[in-house]
Amino acid sequence: MTSTPPTTASAVFNNKDLSNWMQRNGDPATWIVADGIMTVASGDIMTKELFTDFRLHLEFMTPDMPEATGQAKGNSGVFLQGRYEIQVLDSYGIEVPGKGDCGAVYDQFAPLVNACKPPLEWQTYDVFFRAPRCNEDNQIVDPTRLTVLQNGIVIHNNVQLLGVTGGSAGQNVREPGPLLLQDHGDLLKYRNIWIEPLLLEGSDKY
Repeated sequence: MTSTPPTTASAVFNNKDLSNWMQRNGDPATWIVADGIMTVASGDIMTKELFTDFRLHLEFMTPDMPEATGQAKGNSGVFLQGRYEIQVLDSYGIEVPGKGDCGAVYDQFAPLVNACKPPLEWQTYDVFFRAPRCNEDNQIVDPTRLTVLQNGIVIHNNVQLLGVTGGSAGQNVREPGPLLLQDHGDLLKYRNIWIEPLLLEGSDKY
């Protein structure tokens, strides 16, 4: 997957500033930006723009924390629509990753394989997200679907999510939502983040 966004994509992080981002309460985002990189600091941040179906490209780097273990080892998260977390963690070298390791849909689906690089190396998530479909009574008739590639390797293949994950920014799955990046107290870095909105359905013509 390329880090160059298509012309139809929004560069939600322009590698210059946080003008497209805010805190959960609407205040300006205060993460650190330098040399085209944002570093986690002082609370979760989320995009001002909202999305329904989309393709996401994002690059991240975990810190080197050799004495830490489990959820204390370079923890952050990428929340799709602010509701569905893909775990970010230093899980390099784990033979069989679980539902809380890097690449997991947090506490719902473990990644198919461990595609992690070592800490201090740039990694990529490429995500294809399909929002749930609801009927006229606002009941979900087709659940949220998700395909994720980590470092070019498929780690989730069209999984049907069980619902929102813990720590979400909202429960109304019928509405569009932001991209949210989590502050879990560790110095994660992000760059080259873009989102391409996808059509909700194709033509019904032959």
